[in-house]
Amino acid sequence: EDCGLMTNHEGAHTRPSYLAIKDNDILWFIPLSTRIDKYQKLVNSKIKKYGQCNTILIRKIAGKKQAILIQNAFPTLEKYIKSAHTIGGKKVKVSTHIQRDIINCLRYTLLLKEKGKNLFFTNIDKILNVISKVKIKN
Repeated sequence: EDCGLMTNHEGAHTRPSYLAIKDNDILWFIPLSTRIDKYQKLVNSKIKKYGQCNTILIRKIAGKKQAILIQNAFPTLEKYIKSAHTIGGKKVKVSTHIQRDIINCLRYTLLLKEKGKNLFFTNIDKILNVISKVKIKN
């Protein structure tokens, strides 16, 4: 059911592509976008308004700029992964520095959510509830 997740665009490649961060048995999927102009405007607006932007990062991944959409992150289980994102048959790796940035921003955004300020577009609570039911069944 719809939980505010980004839709999958079928074609030569499934879209969007996601980064995955493992947190115990949960994987946090964070969508990537190549629509840099669109997201850079949002980042600039948030920085102007709040002094920072932790929900969208613009970083170079696999040789090109990508928007890392922490605001669209969602939890899932490993068994739902269809395939690893590859370029030229090789899995895409993210530098340790960028990994740290992403993890810190995800943790900060989750902490804000715990304190009552939800910046996520997805219904994380609903998804975690479904995941906990799936784990109990297995």
